[in-house]
Amino acid sequence: MQPVTILSIIIVYFGLLILISRVVSRKDSSNDTFFKANKNSKWYLVAFGMIGTALSGVTFISVPGEVGSPNGEQFKYFQFILGNAIGFILIAKVLLPLYYRLNLTSIYSYIEGRLGYYSYKTSAMIFLISRTIGSAFRLYLVVIVLQRYVFNAFGIPFWVTVLLSLLLIFAYTYKGGLKTIIITDTLQTFFLVSSVFFTIYFICDSLEMSLGEAFTAVEQSSYSKIFFFEDFIGSRFHFVKQILGGIFVTLAMVGLDQDLMQKNLSCKNIGEAQKNMFTFTGIFVVINIFFLGVGALLYIYASRNGIDVPLEAGKPRTDLLFPEIAFHHLALIPSVIFLLGLTAATFATTDSALTALTTSFCVDFLGMDKAENQGKAGNVKTRHGVHIAFSLLMFLVIIVFNSLNDKSVVSMIFRIAGYTYGPLLGLYSFGLFMKNYTVMDKAVPFICIASPLLTLLLHTYSGELLGGYVFDNELIIVNGLITFLLLLCISKKAANTDLSRA
Repeated sequence: MQPVTILSIIIVYFGLLILISRVVSRKDSSNDTFFKANKNSKWYLVAFGMIGTALSGVTFISVPGEVGSPNGEQFKYFQFILGNAIGFILIAKVLLPLYYRLNLTSIYSYIEGRLGYYSYKTSAMIFLISRTIGSAFRLYLVVIVLQRYVFNAFGIPFWVTVLLSLLLIFAYTYKGGLKTIIITDTLQTFFLVSSVFFTIYFICDSLEMSLGEAFTAVEQSSYSKIFFFEDFIGSRFHFVKQILGGIFVTLAMVGLDQDLMQKNLSCKNIGEAQKNMFTFTGIFVVINIFFLGVGALLYIYASRNGIDVPLEAGKPRTDLLFPEIAFHHLALIPSVIFLLGLTAATFATTDSALTALTTSFCVDFLGMDKAENQGKAGNVKTRHGVHIAFSLLMFLVIIVFNSLNDKSVVSMIFRIAGYTYGPLLGLYSFGLFMKNYTVMDKAVPFICIASPLLTLLLHTYSGELLGGYVFDNELIIVNGLITFLLLLCISKKAANTDLSRA
């Protein structure tokens, strides 16, 4: 596919999103609409739209790419997905009822009532840092693809590509916020899911296989191993590590993340929010099976056609195998379908993140949800300024990351999440399970800095300290546990603890 064709499709795509935004937010661009979509979202739209937010371009490109990585990862990611599913169910049964009972706009308000002012601000700041970094990494992946296959042909530098991408996202989110996101993410998820199935069909067609023959080829290939039970100490891929990592990464990155929970809290009641989560969980598991299948088919196709994994800075980059095949080796229609799926997956994640970051800052640090500030002149203008600021911050993170990173983005995201989201896991666990205890509130920020540092030391020297043990995504459990134990050290039992917010 020619760069001009790709660029034209992207322009039309964003034009459609901006048009939807204008229609949705034409009559109401208030803060209540931006933050909570007036608590009137349909659960089935939220469930379907959350697929696009949860998957992102990382799943679309990086997960298929890792199937045939030199590390021999194969389908090991599905173990992690099973852990994710358990985590989603726990969120629906434990955290969502808590959030609805307290009628929260920002989920970090719970920490203020339970542990105190400084704990509350710390948890909100952890989210702002974690989500900014995570979303920047996700956007970085798709910008790399756009740069390589589109903008290099026009001589446009990388930083301009990043800036244009963020400006387009800002254009359709700054007014309607969550209300717009619910609609646009539904559309984008449709493109994402459709592209997966069409990609499988077109690759099978190129390989002259029926769907049944393709299933057999994947099953009999060297890529299809799912469960790894060998070498618990020295292997990152062991079943127990992946399941536990999947559960706790989900609890932290979804259940304790304003982005994904903001959509759930826009439903009318807890019953609809839980229906949303259960439906979302089922779709999420199934669609990831197909992503792994796409990965195996891509490597089979590459092997039969003599296609090497593309190089970036002289090193093989598995993230780029899917776009390489889609743009340079398949026909026009499958290339267009891939482009729509990639664009939808990535921007559905980034637009939602920018909305959640703006919401958290406006509510948790500017207090826009408080009765005395609601309807205050200048609130909407201030919110627009915050939205711009986070767009620029994400831009800077991507530029820095581009100068440093040469690894698969999917592994990098979950590794960083283990450090940044771990303290949130500890804070909420302490709040929920130690209901008769209060903490020395002013010391909490220091604990949330010390915990990731101690976790980093343990990870770095785990070979010497733990007999060769190798950590993977379960590192977030260690981080959360260290935070919990340090909180316990600065806590005391309170005879008359107010449990109304616990």
